[in-house]
Amino acid sequence: MKKYLLATALVATCACAHTTSSDQTVFFESLLSLCQQGEAYSGRVVSTDEADAAFAEETLIAHFRSCAADEIRIPFHVGEDRSRTWVLTPTETGLRLKHDHRHEDGSEDTITQYGGDTGGEGSATRQEFPADQYSKDLFVQEGLNVSVSNVWAIEFDPDRDLFAYELRRPNRDFRVEFDLASPVASPPPPWGAE
Repeated sequence: MKKYLLATALVATCACAHTTSSDQTVFFESLLSLCQQGEAYSGRVVSTDEADAAFAEETLIAHFRSCAADEIRIPFHVGEDRSRTWVLTPTETGLRLKHDHRHEDGSEDTITQYGGDTGGEGSATRQEFPADQYSKDLFVQEGLNVSVSNVWAIEFDPDRDLFAYELRRPNRDFRVEFDLASPVASPPPPWGAE
């Protein structure tokens, strides 16, 4: 779709910044093009895990707020909670997803900066991120042993006007989908970014 086309200069800059597979490069550049618009989008939980019932009742917004050739930051607002930001960066071997969690005063939460690197080439519309060793160690340290098998996924399909975030592990399946066809008012910046 035309609204997702990326400026040639930005594509060239991004392509030189890392040596990912062609599908990973296309995926990252596509997100950059979406992020250039600075729009926010409402989402809804589409998985059926009972653990997410309260979460599903909140207003969910993904805000493509900050983009550069070496980092994309997407604050994820859950109702009035502005503590979460997804951070995507290219690496020498693929892509990395981290979760930046903050308190209202902007200080880092105890459980923050967890995530992982792409475990394979993925596709131009979907990338998966198994938990890295830092995250596994953090989860064990904080008594969240069940989370060591986490695999997160980001999906962006411009043909379907879809952006999605997933978390999967044994006995856990969480997915939220955002409608890119209908931007919403931009929310306040995430905690710590005022």
